[in-house]
Amino acid sequence: MDHPLRAPDLRSADALVRPWRTAAYIAGAVAVVELLLLLVVGGGRLAGLVSDRVQAAAKESVSTAPAQPARTTGPARKTQAHQPARPRSKTVVMVLNGNGRTGAAAAAAGHVRGRGYRLGVVGNAPHPAPNTIVMYRPGFAAEGRRLGRDLGVRLVGPLDGVRARDLGAAQLVLILGP
Repeated sequence: MDHPLRAPDLRSADALVRPWRTAAYIAGAVAVVELLLLLVVGGGRLAGLVSDRVQAAAKESVSTAPAQPARTTGPARKTQAHQPARPRSKTVVMVLNGNGRTGAAAAAAGHVRGRGYRLGVVGNAPHPAPNTIVMYRPGFAAEGRRLGRDLGVRLVGPLDGVRARDLGAAQLVLILGP
């Protein structure tokens, strides 16, 4: 026996399609959110890598840049520009381990103390250091260069990446690299 043809019920067909359409919209929205999160995390890492390389290049250019000759009018000013104003016994040095080797900061602190400097904080650097560097507070450039000479550190420059309030009493920072 044949069944008579009925007109399709549009309401029931639309009811079957609607849950799938909603599920597709939700899945698409989740995919977009995941893509945005991946872009943010990847962009942050990329910015961090670029920032580290730019900072390392800037530090290297500071240490290798030729020093500008000091403009002086007499011999008294010339000696002040090249000689540290403070003796080693009154210069406080913070020593930070940026190479990850256990005990490296303590060993370096012993060398610093053996040269006659006072020690500030001895601990770990917040980030790995690509090179060993001496940094100085404003006004302590001569002392920083002297510490660099004393320890054989060629990379010497002003504070960068260390806040002055984190230094405590220290005027100089020695960060150990590989």
